[in-house]
Amino acid sequence: MINVEVIYALRDQQKVVGLTIEEGSTVKAAIERSGFLAEHPEIDLAKHKVGIWNKLAKLDVVLRDKDRVEIYRPLIADPKEVRKQRAAEGKAMKKGGGDLAE
Repeated sequence: MINVEVIYALRDQQKVVGLTIEEGSTVKAAIERSGFLAEHPEIDLAKHKVGIWNKLAKLDVVLRDKDRVEIYRPLIADPKEVRKQRAAEGKAMKKGGGDLAE
């Protein structure tokens, strides 16, 4: 038997479930045993990414003792797009800013 944690972070709180499961269990098995799928029907393992200790993992990865399985929520905004927008806004401000010494 091994001990693992399954984590699901909501906007306002983080839910943690500690489990003792059989050695050789997978990420998917731990998530199913955690009860999060029944409690949070919005979780779709075909769409949601999962990981172990902040590293993406597939559902069939075999867990080790003291692993932390994380269920990731979809991003609200793509960080790359947000950076592009900020960079574009910064360039526009520099071009139209003018010189105060005039």
